[in-house]
Amino acid sequence: MNLTSPSQVKAWCIENGFHPNKVLGQNFLIDRNALVAIVDAGFAGRDPDGLDVLEIGPGLGVLTEEMLARGARVTAIEKDPPLAARLADALGNPEGLTVVEGDALDWIAADGNAHAFSCMVSNLPYQAGTRILLELVQRREIPSMTVLVQTEVAERLAAREGSKTRGLAGVWAQLDYDVKIVRKVAASCFWPRPEIGSSVVTLLRHGRNAGLSERERALFHRITKQAFEHRRKQLGSIFRDVIQSTARAEDLSNDDWTALVKDLAAAGVE
Repeated sequence: MNLTSPSQVKAWCIENGFHPNKVLGQNFLIDRNALVAIVDAGFAGRDPDGLDVLEIGPGLGVLTEEMLARGARVTAIEKDPPLAARLADALGNPEGLTVVEGDALDWIAADGNAHAFSCMVSNLPYQAGTRILLELVQRREIPSMTVLVQTEVAERLAAREGSKTRGLAGVWAQLDYDVKIVRKVAASCFWPRPEIGSSVVTLLRHGRNAGLSERERALFHRITKQAFEHRRKQLGSIFRDVIQSTARAEDLSNDDWTALVKDLAAAGVE
């Protein structure tokens, strides 16, 4: 089956009585150009031959097939039992493929071996994509992640200080990763067609904050979470007697946040 052929994908679903699940955020990529762009971005500057890749939400296997064809070894985590059961057979039972049936969030929480992967390349499920990504960036185990997410999510992840889209997701992701939007992908490139478009985003681990202690990291996550829960307020109003500032949460860069955290930690703030 040509996984980028809308007619063949729809025919397979009808023949097998399979209905894409909105609750699981199943929107299958059916555009060849977008497919190549995602995989190219995921393997940029790397020889894919023998590369260990994590894929979350493989669906029918369109990304999986392309990555395997380039020589990568893929571990694909699929929550939907029928899709997980068919994936290996549908792709010819390649030696380089390992399929894990289950929820990616459970796999991460159970200390899955994310450290074993050189990169992640995924069309993340719409419903849980942001949460999955934030769980992974906080672990800092995967050096490179290339994901297809809703454009509004991509913009939040990449937002810089002062931006209206600046929020907790971007601050947390940028603590240890450089985030870049590679390209937009139209809603017409998926089946079923979602209501909004998507974007390809790359996250490259930068190591600039590798020196932060676990205590400082915990403080970073606590104060940024509290600040963005009250984003209309000035920081001085949120953290009385601790922070003297008229700035609001979205005004601070990640460098500003980490400098603030270091000062607070040195002052004994927990």
